[in-house]
Amino acid sequence: MNTDTTGLTSREAAKRLKHYGPNTLAEVKRRPAVLAFLSRFTNPLVIILMLAATLSAFLGDRLSFIIIIAIVLVSTVLDFFNTFRSEKAAEALKERVRVEAEVLRDHKWVALPLRALVPGDIVKLQAGKLIPADGVVAEGKDLYANESSLTGESFPQPKPPAAPLYLGASITSGSGTMRVTHTGHATKFSHLAHALSAQDQPTEFDREIKDFSLLIIKITTFLVIVIFTFNLFFRHDLLSSLLFSVALAVGLTPELLPLIITLNLTKGSLAMAKHGVIVKQLSSIQNLGSMDVLCTDKTGTLTEDHIALIRHVDGFGAESSKVLLYGYLASVYTTGFENPLDKAVRTFKTVNIKGYRKLDEIPYDFERKRESVVVAHGDSRLLISKGAPEEIMRISHRYADGRPFEAVKAEVQAEYDSLSAEGFRVLAVAIHHVPPTHGTYEPGIEHDLTFVGFMAFLDPAKQSVRSTLERILEYGIQVKIVTGDNALVTRKIANDINLEVTGILTGPEIERMSQTKLREAVERTTIFARVNPEQKLRIIETLRHNHHVVGYLGDGINDAPALKAADVGISVNNAVDVARATADLILLRKSLDSLIEGVIEGRRTYANTLKYLMMSLGSNFGNMFSMAGGSLFLPFLPMQATQILLTNLLYDSSQFALPLDGVDADSLKRPRRLNIATLKKAMWVFGPLSSIFDFATFGVLILVFHLNAASFQTGWFLESVATQTFVVYIIRTRLIPFFQSRPSPYLVLSTLATVALGYYLALSPLGSYFHFGPLPLSAFLAILGIVVAYLFSAEIVKRQFFRRVDL
Repeated sequence: MNTDTTGLTSREAAKRLKHYGPNTLAEVKRRPAVLAFLSRFTNPLVIILMLAATLSAFLGDRLSFIIIIAIVLVSTVLDFFNTFRSEKAAEALKERVRVEAEVLRDHKWVALPLRALVPGDIVKLQAGKLIPADGVVAEGKDLYANESSLTGESFPQPKPPAAPLYLGASITSGSGTMRVTHTGHATKFSHLAHALSAQDQPTEFDREIKDFSLLIIKITTFLVIVIFTFNLFFRHDLLSSLLFSVALAVGLTPELLPLIITLNLTKGSLAMAKHGVIVKQLSSIQNLGSMDVLCTDKTGTLTEDHIALIRHVDGFGAESSKVLLYGYLASVYTTGFENPLDKAVRTFKTVNIKGYRKLDEIPYDFERKRESVVVAHGDSRLLISKGAPEEIMRISHRYADGRPFEAVKAEVQAEYDSLSAEGFRVLAVAIHHVPPTHGTYEPGIEHDLTFVGFMAFLDPAKQSVRSTLERILEYGIQVKIVTGDNALVTRKIANDINLEVTGILTGPEIERMSQTKLREAVERTTIFARVNPEQKLRIIETLRHNHHVVGYLGDGINDAPALKAADVGISVNNAVDVARATADLILLRKSLDSLIEGVIEGRRTYANTLKYLMMSLGSNFGNMFSMAGGSLFLPFLPMQATQILLTNLLYDSSQFALPLDGVDADSLKRPRRLNIATLKKAMWVFGPLSSIFDFATFGVLILVFHLNAASFQTGWFLESVATQTFVVYIIRTRLIPFFQSRPSPYLVLSTLATVALGYYLALSPLGSYFHFGPLPLSAFLAILGIVVAYLFSAEIVKRQFFRRVDL
């Protein structure tokens, strides 16, 4: 690599970046705006329309050619502009929470984006950091890496100097530096790492939308084939039959659905950013709105996150300077992940440790639940272990006064329980004298310890969280605490914040449970205490198996598997790299207040998306079905192809304001999920209702006013535009429109402008370009009456529908 431990210069790094390329597995190259715009014309429906326009021009129908091309261009420009703007906004938000690496450049440690790394770089490693490229350990102390996702090895692997490190793994304990040897696609497990980074499964919402789209495609394909065949052989020529069928397909297809969803999600992500929530995965907003269970650690979320050492006592509760000395040594000489408990010990009091010299350390891991340091003091060698009291007591052989530990264990346990019940986080401290001739220091020497006492820390309950919890429960979300702390201290915190505890499970209890029993237990459990990463993962997977939409809030190394498994992984901006990289949402401050605002935005996004789906299945679908049916028995086409395309363009244009619409408060109070079966019911209720009034319009225009083809098509165009557009006022709310629930000014303006423009195009001299004819005033008034009658009927049917069906 032509480098040493001093790293690279910026000039040399720039040369290597140009030679090796960026350190990315799938470099997303934004297409030029022109190419992105032209890609819209690869849509199959757009291609068919362009071919139909070309055929019209070839056969001499230049007017149809111009109108079709104009409509395609307008709709494509609208789609491109809104999508491009949404993508830019989403990328800007992601940039705020990108993961960086500490790299030695120009003899200084600097934070750089991972894509800027090149072979030869020296990168700092510590617990919780992602390994950003392939390389070897340059310097290290007790380095362990989790490579389970790459190699299948479930236990962290030791990484001594010169040991290989692979992109996609993470550091679980220890500290050191690495020399980068390969980046990007040149890395050994690049294919696996890329798959891991992109393996997010489709959400339930994604699957339901896909099913909805397939349903529409099936219905559209069937109707279009039947109508085209019938008109071709029995009614009309090839061109008019083709144009009518293609226009019908365009009208039936909810081509705006992806854009409406994107606009909704982007608006939601921008609104959430104002509340301190950065969305990395846009689709997670829908899941956040559907979330009905939130699993969270207590530190910083339910507590103040200001941990202070309050007491240092022996096993019987008496203040002990030895406990403070040994705890201080263990905290000062720990070089792994920065633990807030160690920081609290160091800032509590400066202890004179002159004469003590560090020899080695054994880093913390989640199986042992403890860490140790080995110090020299004169000629003696002393192992100092601190960690979870249960684990320290389990491997203690004697008490500090020389008595067997079993003789005092009950009293020591009682003191531990008493401290925990008072809300203290407790660490136990024990020592072991090791021979000066002892070689390497591994976890195996942590046995036959002498128990010294406890250090008790206080991280008080966050009083402001009480009102937040009330809001969370009000919005139909259960809160479950998943923590590595013990049950007593967690219950104390829960009591302090008025969180009702219906059950407690500990890690060892979960370990002994069958999956069937655990499925029952998770439903009635509020606190999961003393759980390790595997047990956290099992809890999340079990809750999801029970058909809950689960959010998980965590910021530690041990939270990464659960964050990945949850429907919504939530972390904080100062979390370890592996947690931030795994999460879907990043909180700029660790607060449930920010999260509840995100939940509201998620539900608002769902509600506005549902409005479009309901409209597509209701009036829009009904009108297109009526058009297909009318072509079978009317002596002429109910609408010309250009008129259908114009109707569809006007209708689509009015829907761009939907993401800006308000949502009724009651619709935000509980989680909702998209259900394709329920949407089918809506289709078979609102679709036929629309068709009934369409056929009534046919009868009035033909049997009462005896209109010719052009005038008939004008009349039905006016009815279609008004019913398709104004029905949004009915469908957007379960309440009485305008009186109990007011649409946003943007939606009102959009719909009124759309209908006004449609009426102007049909009734003005411009109407002749679209083959519209004159319409008697009496027929116009009759159409207005039909529109009003339809809207009143839709309101009545809507109320009956929502009494029986929940959406």
